[in-house]
Amino acid sequence: MEDKKYLSTTKLSKKLAIPSKHLFGQLQDKCYINRKDDVWVLEQAGIDAGGKYQVSEKLGKYIVWPETFQLEKATPVGMLTATTLGQKFELSARRINQILSEHGCIKRHVKGWLVTPMGQRVGGEQREDNKSGIPFVLWPPAVATNPSLKNTIEELKGDTKEAKEFPVNAPSADKSSGFRDKMKPKLRTADGHFVRSRAEMLIDNWLYTAEIVHAYERRLPIEEEVYCDFYLPAGKVYIEFWGMESDPKYCERKKQKIGIYEQYSFSLIELNDQDISSLDDVLPRMLLKHGITTY
Repeated sequence: MEDKKYLSTTKLSKKLAIPSKHLFGQLQDKCYINRKDDVWVLEQAGIDAGGKYQVSEKLGKYIVWPETFQLEKATPVGMLTATTLGQKFELSARRINQILSEHGCIKRHVKGWLVTPMGQRVGGEQREDNKSGIPFVLWPPAVATNPSLKNTIEELKGDTKEAKEFPVNAPSADKSSGFRDKMKPKLRTADGHFVRSRAEMLIDNWLYTAEIVHAYERRLPIEEEVYCDFYLPAGKVYIEFWGMESDPKYCERKKQKIGIYEQYSFSLIELNDQDISSLDDVLPRMLLKHGITTY
């Protein structure tokens, strides 16, 4: 006979002095329970947290929890995960964590993230996944309106007034195209580089927040005078953004340039207009092929 006492979700809500509707919502957000055919069912995470079923003649089959169940295992009402915070800015959880790390609010763990004293000052609360043990941080809604964080996000997304004045699809720069003389690099990135287009700014900002060392417009180590868009020393990888593929002359130069990369067996990542709006999905996959991992 078990000594451990169990409470129904409704009785547990009374013990914790919160509305039962809120507790059910928190347990569902945490994937402890789910609603199927108008009935609450336990998920594996809920079982791992100590939940189980009981059956009575009056109530039928229902979910119960250990009397010692800790509410902090569920997401507090109103608190934001990196995922929900990212949804407010149309960014991935990975990108939000990178930005919060750059602001000194969190730091990397072997897996996951740890809140720093600075993060605690703005309301960050340390949590860990009940199943995997991977640490993560919850944030109060006020973080989404933090001026410093919003400014950084605007810069990284290219939403500043200055950034919008520059073309997104400006071509790559090399001497033979004459583009280096026609359009000077005037758009400042988050790490202080000056680039020639908004697309290049978004790529540079992505590499910076991912903590990937990179050079902008580095000359290729060959006899011909050719410049790449970006160079990553860690994997000896070059990145080219092709932005004016409707221009026949540009396409011809693109073909010649790709031929140079192939001739010297240089590792090349190619990006186009469609990739710019989904760098969080595209770049980690492409970089991994060259042995470069992103967190």
